[in-house]
Amino acid sequence: MAKIKLTKNELKKQKDSLKMYQRYLPTLMLKKQQLQAEIRITELRVRELTDEKNRLDESFKSWIAVYGEKGIFTPDIVRITSVRTAQGNIAGVAIPVFEGAEFAVSPYDLVTTPLWLDAAVERMRKVLLLDIEARIVEEQRRRLDHELRITTQRVNLFEKIKIPETRGNIKKIQVYLGDQQTSAVVRGKIAKRGLARAAGQGAPE
Repeated sequence: MAKIKLTKNELKKQKDSLKMYQRYLPTLMLKKQQLQAEIRITELRVRELTDEKNRLDESFKSWIAVYGEKGIFTPDIVRITSVRTAQGNIAGVAIPVFEGAEFAVSPYDLVTTPLWLDAAVERMRKVLLLDIEARIVEEQRRRLDHELRITTQRVNLFEKIKIPETRGNIKKIQVYLGDQQTSAVVRGKIAKRGLARAAGQGAPE
């Protein structure tokens, strides 16, 4: 703890600091709660997207195994060429928001290839879209989690260190100033009695 001056000016400074900490603490606690709620939402969304992607993936593999002909469909037939995101904001945190993606499909002969290949390409797009969105929502969660750690540190700093420390400083200064005032009063009374005694001794008979 830094040494404090036991003065009226320092007392005012400490009281002002206490008011500031008490004013900001509820805001920080509210932000902490908002971040915790948003993190739960992103975790749930990632789980939903991953489950849906895995479900489609398994269905897709089974479908290809039944209808596909060896060598006709390969995973690299559909490629991601770009991902579109916008910037969002949650509790003051900048986050990426998924808006869509562009794909390139390797050319294939519409005459010689079976009709199911078109459906396979479309299913592959859906699987890839789910995977991309899950990764972007995971990035949202990562950024929110980082901000939550910082906010929690600030809440703890104010709640467990700064506010108790400042209250202790105020009490210490008030006790000291109170003692000084009491000492001044006592000294004044002693001086007054001394003057009165001196005046009585010096009076003519």
